[in-house]
Amino acid sequence: MSTNNGNKHTRILRRRKQKIDRRLMRKQWEEQEQPMLRGSNIHYEMVARNGAINCGGIGVFHQTVKKIGLIEEIDAKVELLKMHVPYHESDHVLNIAYNILVCGMRLEDIEMRRQDEIFPEAMIDIDGAIGLVKPHAVKVCLRGDTDFSLTDNFDRWAKEVDFIWGMDARGCLIKRAEELTAQEWRVLERKPKYEVKTQERRKPENVKERIVIEREYKNIRLESEQVGEFEYQPGKCKQRYRIVVVRKNLSVERGERVLFDDIRYFFYITTRRDLAAAEVVELANGRCNQENVVEQVKNGVNAMKLPVRDLESNWAYMVIAALAWNIKAWFGLLMPNRIRGAQVLKMEFRRFLHTLVLLPCQITGQGERLSIGCRDIMISSKISLQPGSELSC
Repeated sequence: MSTNNGNKHTRILRRRKQKIDRRLMRKQWEEQEQPMLRGSNIHYEMVARNGAINCGGIGVFHQTVKKIGLIEEIDAKVELLKMHVPYHESDHVLNIAYNILVCGMRLEDIEMRRQDEIFPEAMIDIDGAIGLVKPHAVKVCLRGDTDFSLTDNFDRWAKEVDFIWGMDARGCLIKRAEELTAQEWRVLERKPKYEVKTQERRKPENVKERIVIEREYKNIRLESEQVGEFEYQPGKCKQRYRIVVVRKNLSVERGERVLFDDIRYFFYITTRRDLAAAEVVELANGRCNQENVVEQVKNGVNAMKLPVRDLESNWAYMVIAALAWNIKAWFGLLMPNRIRGAQVLKMEFRRFLHTLVLLPCQITGQGERLSIGCRDIMISSKISLQPGSELSC
């Protein structure tokens, strides 16, 4: 973006912000005879020259897709059509992904966009995952919960990558944990979720805890945590692996009475021997953010809607729906402003749509150039994209 254009955009944003501040300024109003939302003298008319869409942010994300080479990658990897008359494989894939990015809930919504005159102009397989990532990474470490603990694959995976998987608390593992001596256990000190930079605020009353005690509900309270480790060879493996175990000392209460003490064990199996036991636990627990991603893919982009009746087509739809979420993530990673990029990465999909995609914009054709005029201060103050240039903020 040129300096002149940047200064022009800054002035426009400043004027809009000042106008909003004046409107929201506290005033001493006199008694009003009529409601403020009068809505007088409203009429509609058809505009012949310029068009408009309610999802103006989609152009930015199509530019992102072009910038990262996703179109060429899809056409190279997906071999489906014998002839391209005129559409390519990437056109079909991105058509469904963009439908999700503009709040489409089902395949029928694509027809609504196809009939829109303006919109077209604005435009886990673990072994497979290892093969996809390994050529581009110096070191790969997989992590997941107990569902990924497929012991017959451990030896093969260990030759190529490191991993940390959760393990079910089976009797043999619990027995090994109980055999550890007191000296082999260490207090597990978890890092605070955030660092207090000024002064720690006073915590509000725990109303839920008070109600649980007053109504004598059953309550499980964590008293302390210890961490230990030992070597273990699963039955389907030919080599031994490191097991890190967390022992949680719990107090089971009802009202103010302590019913009994309980001990529960949580196990992690790993190839990582360069980390302390507490660091292995911290790294394994960090995967919980990926469970939030799974939830967003399931309920945010609605990847599990299963719009057709055969399994393979529904699988393809699920993969394409996940692509819509990935486009959001890639856009955040490409933003030069790292703080705003991190905000985009952490956004829930619904908020992302309403913040960056569903923006009323005016579409104007100027020769071979397509201009998307944005009136929304939220998008204008955060993102701008000039044709042929990098993403700017």
